[in-house]
Amino acid sequence: MIRLGTRGSALALAQSQRVADSIAARTGEEVELVTITTQGDVSTAPLASMGGAGVFVVAVREALLAGECDVVVHSLKDLPTAPHPDLVIGAVPKRADARDAGVVAGGVALKDLPAGSRVGTGSPRRQAQLRRRFPELEVVEMRGNVDTRLARVLGDREGVEHDLDAVILAAAGLERIGREGVVTEHLGIDGWPTAPGQGALAVETRADVSGALKRALIGLDHASTRTAVEAERAVLRKLEAGCSAPLGAHAFIDDGMMFLAARVYSPEGEQVSSAHAQYVDDSRTPAEDLANRVVDELLQNGAADLMPKEGAR
Repeated sequence: MIRLGTRGSALALAQSQRVADSIAARTGEEVELVTITTQGDVSTAPLASMGGAGVFVVAVREALLAGECDVVVHSLKDLPTAPHPDLVIGAVPKRADARDAGVVAGGVALKDLPAGSRVGTGSPRRQAQLRRRFPELEVVEMRGNVDTRLARVLGDREGVEHDLDAVILAAAGLERIGREGVVTEHLGIDGWPTAPGQGALAVETRADVSGALKRALIGLDHASTRTAVEAERAVLRKLEAGCSAPLGAHAFIDDGMMFLAARVYSPEGEQVSSAHAQYVDDSRTPAEDLANRVVDELLQNGAADLMPKEGAR
């Protein structure tokens, strides 16, 4: 039996089950989910005060290193960019929808909400984007699982206060738990760049993985997704920013060409630094080369003054 470690939220279980099914199909072995509780799951403190979204990763990795499980699944946007000396990302499956989605009471667009409407998100990037695009709205810091966040807008869960007019969430997460039907609007990547790695998963295992599991992970890996998210995450790493930084980056490959764009916001959204670049045909390391060019342009445009450094992750 192969043991797959996962957080216990509905979203984590849903995306882990998809990976478990893929591994089982490739190995012919049973894959058991092992639920792991993290500090981020039990604390109500803002993520930034606990070190950012990477707080969800620590306990899961510890269980993997302790031999409590054989493989773990992360939302790639939460994974620190610094490599772990004893672990490897064995697979990055094909990416789902990378966009953010707005869920708005009454089904109206964000732009049609009246001044003073309350919009919830726990992401500093989304908060900055909302303040920049819709300064008349009130941005509300929030925590909780996806269903709890939705209930604060939709009023469909007993014991959860119905106190928000809208919430911004990852489209991929809503799809993975079967709640895509509540989306009012998808926010375009061009105007609303998302977190590096958003929509993608990282399947991590110990560096000495071998046999059927290793072969299954090689088969599960999606090369173009891995290359694109490596470019996005390289921007984060080279800027020495944490995974909760007010930074959006998105790369994609089209007809053999790779494109990368990134945007850094001041916390209140008043200032922004943007940059973009495209793949150079003769590059042997396109993700790193593109990230270098984009980061150089971001820094020339004042990105270092907009974003507090948290140390390379």
